Amino acid sequence: MITTLDTPVGPLTVTVGPDGVVRRALFGAGPGAVLGAGEEVVPASHPAVVPVADAVARYWAGDLTALDGVPVAQPGGPFRQAAWAAMRSIPPGSTVSYRELAAMAGNPMAVRAAGSACARNLVAPFVPCHRVVRADGSLGGYAYGLDVKRALLAHEQRWS
Repeated sequence: MITTLDTPVGPLTVTVGPDGVVRRALFGAGPGAVLGAGEEVVPASHPAVVPVADAVARYWAGDLTALDGVPVAQPGGPFRQAAWAAMRSIPPGSTVSYRELAAMAGNPMAVRAAGSACARNLVAPFVPCHRVVRADGSLGGYAYGLDVKRALLAHEQRWS
């Protein structure tokens, strides 16, 4: 099931399984960007989507931990899974470097792999790769643009 939620940084299109697990999330894209075989577009009021939509609304209302409890699933090997789990442990309003993320994921030398895990994250902001920055503190990249990354970080810093 696919739904699009309004957020202050633009639409967030989310693919949710019947079990309520988020499998894809894209800022700035409509349902057509993720519509796959067998997927249907549903309203945010669909029972499987309501908890996700509620968590997104609570996050933007200032409950910065609201997205933490949303179950997610995405394909990836052991290091990527560890990196994504580590991203979910970064406190809202905080940032870590790619090197720190690599260490948190169990391999301090895997800095490039940590960057790759950020780049291949299919469920941002539920796995908050926007909290990962370069060693010098500059933002680095973000699939949805630096304006969105900057806005997410500013939102979290405002409420933390």
